[in-house]
Amino acid sequence: MNIYAFSLNSTLIIGFQCLFFFENYLLETSQHFYEAYKEARTRLEATLNLIQKEDLSKKLHPSPNSIGFLMRHIADVELLFAKNVFKASEIQVRAKTLIDQKDTGEWSDLNELTDYLKISSQSILTAISNQKGDNWGDKVTTKEFGTKSKSEAFGRIISHTAYHAGQIALIKKYGS
Repeated sequence: MNIYAFSLNSTLIIGFQCLFFFENYLLETSQHFYEAYKEARTRLEATLNLIQKEDLSKKLHPSPNSIGFLMRHIADVELLFAKNVFKASEIQVRAKTLIDQKDTGEWSDLNELTDYLKISSQSILTAISNQKGDNWGDKVTTKEFGTKSKSEAFGRIISHTAYHAGQIALIKKYGS
């Protein structure tokens, strides 16, 4: 009887330890994605720190998009991504750059654009941190990239932001 009780208690202890490990693993998964996004966005943020109001209208011809448009576009997409991929339903976004599908020349307020990018960054980081570790394999479908797991889709938002950050840096350096 004592051996059975000991065995049962050991099993329970081992079971609780495994559950604790698994829960921490799941939390760590979202934490890793959170840290990866923060790091991936540092290039954009370093570039944005160099942008002046007069840079917002610069383009690299023949490209139709200005720095101001690209800044707004990055934020629009980050907010849409947080809302639609990571299911942050509380986010309200009017993705004007996607609605217009072209640079209308209206993105000329540096403070407004910078604030909007801060909101989008915080929103997507919050949405990432709110993911359960086992949700990263869940499938999401969007018209932009079809059906992917959340972890695969995560690669899309990182590459999207990095791609446009590179464009902004090139336009800043060579554009007029």
